[in-house]
Amino acid sequence: MQYKAVIFDLDGTLIDSLADLADSANIMLTEYGYPTHEVKDYRLMVGNGSRMLMKRCLPKETSEKIIDEALAKYKKIYESRFLEKTRSYDGILELLKELKADAIPLAICTNKHNKAAHTIVEVLFEKQTFDYLIGEREGIPRKPDPTAVLEIAQDMKIRPEEIVYIGDSMIDMKTALNANMLPVGVLWGFRDQKELEENGAKVLLEHPAELLEKVEFVKN
Repeated sequence: MQYKAVIFDLDGTLIDSLADLADSANIMLTEYGYPTHEVKDYRLMVGNGSRMLMKRCLPKETSEKIIDEALAKYKKIYESRFLEKTRSYDGILELLKELKADAIPLAICTNKHNKAAHTIVEVLFEKQTFDYLIGEREGIPRKPDPTAVLEIAQDMKIRPEEIVYIGDSMIDMKTALNANMLPVGVLWGFRDQKELEENGAKVLLEHPAELLEKVEFVKN
């Protein structure tokens, strides 16, 4: 099978943002007087959108009202510091350059809130690297619902089964399967190989360059 386009997850796939996410959440928790968490613990908290992150990091008995307040506070904190430690993973820029050289359409679909996603991508990646970027938007269901990635496929005018979806978590693998795209899991991200395999990963990558070795693309 030859593939014609790639859609990437963002956090844990293209960028290592865990420390900034964790630090921002911990600053919010400290302001409320709640216990904080170690950075490594956030690996299992992120991935389902900012509100779910709040539910996971706040005490279990926290009311919906406080969750809403904490979410607003967290977003404000994160937007002031989300590029302090966040960087693209080793080999990602080189992979993107090769894909662009072959005129492969590239996109990002993430559960990160839209404003932060766009700002980070604008700073860390060259302009016009990605043809589409969809973050968390009100009224649009989050991954693993396939709505957003299918919207990208439609705009690209490429059949879903001809698109590779790359991510680091079960959310991403389920998104790809729900959209009838090729699920490719990365082993440098926030989750482990077992989670990726159990949730349908057809290809696993230990380094970004392996994508071009393990998946065949139609070069334009």
